[in-house]
Amino acid sequence: MTTPSHDHHPTDQPNPTDPANPTDPANTASHTLVLLVRHGLTELTGSVLYGRTPGNHLSEQGVTQAEAVAKRIAPLGDRVRAVVASNIERTQETAAPIAAALNLTVDTDDALLEADFGEWTNQPLDRLRTRPEWHSVQNHPSTFRFPGGESFMEMQQRMVGAVHHWADRCVGGTVVLVSHADLIKTYVAFAAGTHLDQFQRLVISPTSVTPILLGAGAPIVLAVNSTGGDLAALAPA
Repeated sequence: MTTPSHDHHPTDQPNPTDPANPTDPANTASHTLVLLVRHGLTELTGSVLYGRTPGNHLSEQGVTQAEAVAKRIAPLGDRVRAVVASNIERTQETAAPIAAALNLTVDTDDALLEADFGEWTNQPLDRLRTRPEWHSVQNHPSTFRFPGGESFMEMQQRMVGAVHHWADRCVGGTVVLVSHADLIKTYVAFAAGTHLDQFQRLVISPTSVTPILLGAGAPIVLAVNSTGGDLAALAPA
């Protein structure tokens, strides 16, 4: 079950370190724990840049992964206020068991959707890696726009807007956002204060959980690419 999409969020988000917008780190009621979850495996993951192409469902292994991450998140119980996914099969199918374990429904947000790869959509990755532009994708992504598609800067701004939108809606609790590897990596770069040109150094595995605490000043990155362990124990040191 899904609610209507929220397909636009302002990208000029308040700077969390701005002294004009102070938050008390001791006041957990003002915090939101955001769990960024990548979708599970499909048959084409890692071989084709299929992007937003419909019809790419979770593989058998991907279904198992989704069930496993749901079991990891379930102990958070009623602390989780919302489970949100992009509007495509692999994220919806990953979010469904998480929501079911929490007695919630899946909200849908187009802003969490995979990048628009334009003319590169559905191209084999082995072929794309031979293109001269691939060096820019890997080393200078802040300068790159997919031909006929989206730039990495636009992708990051879209993801920052989506994360902050849902964090604001779930203040004092937890929100699970099921999205895509590059989207999650661009947000981690933002949260850690890292230049976008370094975001490709991160790894976000299928159904990994990347927890970010918002509302305590600057974002606090509690973990990246977590594939096991007790999520209920997460707290800033």
